[in-house]
Amino acid sequence: MFKVLISPKFLGFKNGLRGSRSRIKIKVLTLTGTGILFWLALFFLFYRVLIYFSSQEIIGDILARHLLAMVLLIFFSLLIFSHIITALANLYISQDLELCHSSPATLTEIFLSRSFYTVIDSSWMLLVFGLPVMMAYGFVYHAGLNYYLSLIYVSFPLIVIAASAGIMLIMVLVRFFPAQRARDIIMFLSLILIVVLYLLFRFLRPERLVNPDTFISIAQYLGALRAPDSPYLPSHWATDLLWTRLTGHTGGQILNHLLLWSTALAMVVVGVWMAGLIYFNGFSKAQEAKRRSRTGRKILEKIVSVITRPLGPDITSLIAKDVRTFFRDNSQWSQLLLLGALVVVYIYNFSVLPLEKSPIKSIYLQNALSFLNIGLAGFVISALSVRFIFPAVSSEGQAFWIILSSPLSPRRFLWSKYLAYLLPMVILAEMLIVYTNYLLRVTPFMMALSSVTIFFLVFGIVALGVGLGAVYPNFRHENIAQVATGFGGLIYMIISAVFIALVIILEAGPVYTILSAQFRGETITHVQWIWIIGSFILVVLVNIFAVQRPMAAGLKAISAYEG
Repeated sequence: MFKVLISPKFLGFKNGLRGSRSRIKIKVLTLTGTGILFWLALFFLFYRVLIYFSSQEIIGDILARHLLAMVLLIFFSLLIFSHIITALANLYISQDLELCHSSPATLTEIFLSRSFYTVIDSSWMLLVFGLPVMMAYGFVYHAGLNYYLSLIYVSFPLIVIAASAGIMLIMVLVRFFPAQRARDIIMFLSLILIVVLYLLFRFLRPERLVNPDTFISIAQYLGALRAPDSPYLPSHWATDLLWTRLTGHTGGQILNHLLLWSTALAMVVVGVWMAGLIYFNGFSKAQEAKRRSRTGRKILEKIVSVITRPLGPDITSLIAKDVRTFFRDNSQWSQLLLLGALVVVYIYNFSVLPLEKSPIKSIYLQNALSFLNIGLAGFVISALSVRFIFPAVSSEGQAFWIILSSPLSPRRFLWSKYLAYLLPMVILAEMLIVYTNYLLRVTPFMMALSSVTIFFLVFGIVALGVGLGAVYPNFRHENIAQVATGFGGLIYMIISAVFIALVIILEAGPVYTILSAQFRGETITHVQWIWIIGSFILVVLVNIFAVQRPMAAGLKAISAYEG
């Protein structure tokens, strides 16, 4: 019966490939081309960092190992986040759950099948993005086949542990709070996750890498670097196993093997046992009618009405409808609080950087970090956009035919989606940039440059989300969270990352030239000014292209949509 319960996902994927051969070919080529470009860029970045580390005597390998530990810890934390978000929808809110529970399948089979869906939906994208990082380690350390096999060997129990932790946490919370009262669940859950993320990050203590003055001697400093990050974290066990494969020392890891696999198997057993006790009770509560709170509703509608009044009554009505739908849909707005925890940790990281202890002159380091922070903030906005903006068109669901048959033109419909998300994203991006730059104490030039750059980046990121969301819609989704984990979501993340990287690369040379001239008191030559102005003109053109092309492709797609 378990095979029958999980077969719809595979059949849906198989049926999705039964389109016209030309369309499938275009989809495969698009995915392959953009995927290769993104993987190469990420691979090259980590490859250069690891090559630099390997050139440093004594501490090079130590730094590389700590970077690997940090990457695995971040992936592990994001896996838990992703499984928590997806498990709430797959186990309690999906529309086909009533059919599953009315079937002859046992409760254990239903729970395992929905958990299987959760693992597939939550894990595949992280694995795809993590592959070039792991490959870079393999190339730098000339790893053999056993390292690449170990990646599969280690990833499986790590995913199982993260999935089990997320699913069990949701089951416990839904046991005490009905799933439809997701506001209470997520508010409580957000506090837990912020604390957990803080503790996980503090286990690594990254600031000690640039603050050797806190140690009396070099021996103590190196000893602290070699100290285990936390022997109780599954990501630490995985780091030890992979590091031994990279360095060729295969002995002394039996305990880590046992810890990783025994923990994964134990958590599966505990999860199934817990599901037998509390899962169905929580599902029953999820079917209870929801009480709608009208607190703050009139204020919210008044704000939306004032902001959108110049856009015309049709767009105003559509945006107001989207705002109401967003806050009524628990699986949508609840993710905002979860991802907000990541933003808090992101800002906190800048507040604890001991820049005054760095061997690099502080003013140089501050402005270099500020420039790199443009790209980091852009990736944060992209991560938010793939969850909220990319599904914007798909959120209309099977009622999309009403939009097509209404007097509202497809162009105005698409641009109303764009305008609805543009302002919140611009505000968030500017807050991230300005506040982190304030913590870094950057020069006025870098503050202005980064603020203006992220401002225009958001225009392109939002347009990519809305446009590609219209090109790859899913109007028959069981829950809206599934839209971002499909083929279109992956394409969006890759193209968005390429777009952000291209803008950063175009600005890097001119920014370095201007800052160098300021710090050294030199004059910029006419040839350099021509190059600087030309680079920034290219940045403007890239941003215009990033807005115009996706929206045009999205308009063409929804105009040709026939259901």
